[in-house]
Amino acid sequence: MELYSLTVHQLREMLSKGEVSAVEITESVLARIERVEDRIGAFITLDRDGALAQAAGADREIARSTAGSLAGIPLALKDVACTEGLRTTAGSKILESFIPPYDATMVTKLKKAGAVILGKVSMDEFAMGSANENCAFGTPHNPWALDYVCGGSSGGSAAAVAADECIASIGSDTGGSIRQPASHCGVVGLKPTYGRVSRYGLIAYASSLDQFGPLTKDVRDCATILQEISGYDQLDSTSVNIGVPDYQAALERGVKGLKVGIPKEYFEEGIDPEVAVAVRNGIDLLKEAGAELVDISLPHTDYGVAAYYIIAPAEASSNLARYDGVRYGQRSAEAETLLEMYRKTRSEGFGTEVKRRIMIGTYALSSGYYDAYYKKALQVRTLIINDFKEAFTICDVMVSPVTPGPAWRIGEKNNDPLSVYLTDILTIPANMAGVPGLSLPCGFTSQGLPIGFQIQAAHFAEEKLLQTAYALERELGLVGRKPAGL
Repeated sequence: MELYSLTVHQLREMLSKGEVSAVEITESVLARIERVEDRIGAFITLDRDGALAQAAGADREIARSTAGSLAGIPLALKDVACTEGLRTTAGSKILESFIPPYDATMVTKLKKAGAVILGKVSMDEFAMGSANENCAFGTPHNPWALDYVCGGSSGGSAAAVAADECIASIGSDTGGSIRQPASHCGVVGLKPTYGRVSRYGLIAYASSLDQFGPLTKDVRDCATILQEISGYDQLDSTSVNIGVPDYQAALERGVKGLKVGIPKEYFEEGIDPEVAVAVRNGIDLLKEAGAELVDISLPHTDYGVAAYYIIAPAEASSNLARYDGVRYGQRSAEAETLLEMYRKTRSEGFGTEVKRRIMIGTYALSSGYYDAYYKKALQVRTLIINDFKEAFTICDVMVSPVTPGPAWRIGEKNNDPLSVYLTDILTIPANMAGVPGLSLPCGFTSQGLPIGFQIQAAHFAEEKLLQTAYALERELGLVGRKPAGL
């Protein structure tokens, strides 16, 4: 089997036994990228020389027995994470030439663990999208069906893992942007609790919602990477100073006696029949493994999308005001006055979806509308948070589909943004409440498109997500399934 097709834990074992070098692993992955990238289009920036230099350094650390837990493992980063000396675009023309002078804390932690950073992968511009069709540098293709979307906004992260263009990747999740592409591309994706992973160095879309998280080939790898990137960070005021459990130990606990909540609102009309069957099969497998099924309700689910698309654009309106052509990023060369420079820079630099959300957010925050829209959305958010708190008093985890349906054809929904927004109806509530959520592959449609199984848990209970996902993963037996023809 080719090195690029293996998991983090498989390669770590081979490295520890001296059966392979970090340079050999990295060369295998780079060769894979060269072979398939013209069809996948996952990378915005690929740092070949830098990756090989990091791999050589990892080999030296391994030889000295001073290597970190990810030494020599090639990873790809969503292009929303600042990387010192390496271009970081957030998928936007306005940051096309931006090279950060520092690393995001998450990147610093990965480097300390010895990971090899291959480069930066595609995303919807400023993480605004559910299909990765809003990237200024092209749309990546789903490895399982090349004319289908990868999901978004971390589509490049999910596609790169599914296509074996990296061993694992990092994405970010604001309203489902890790879990939804993980579901569409048949990989594992985890959104941690808000505050579990430092947001320092994450180019902000909606600051009260954004969170870094891993996308991997299996649940064990997910636990490994989450272990490394979690923890308190003084540089991030939203980081929570709470201990990080041993996620590897949690994997072996099984689900016997675990109370698994089934939220009725997540299984109502609108769910694709094939998705419903696959998820119900996963639920049955958990029951057979000893879990106790509990019916629960999240009564304010229907309001989640509406509230999200006020809160997130409002925060984006504020966060993206900094891109004015003055300090960094693109500046229009045509302007003759300061005001004209602002207007032309932002008009030329931002894409259609970003402009749409900035306008929505600015309107919602404007005088006379703040109370009617933004304040009301915050009140709805409180109701959603209370729904989750109440649910987790009677269950340990809750399970559901990740999305109402599988991936769709590229371009199919370009003229219907509302229908795209609604694909996040089952993922947005976790971001609004700040709870962790995980997507696990649980089957395929009749067309061969992956289906994701969503698991959610209470705040800072990621070990329960991983415990449940690992047990179900073993029952499903889907690990190692690869897209054909790549």
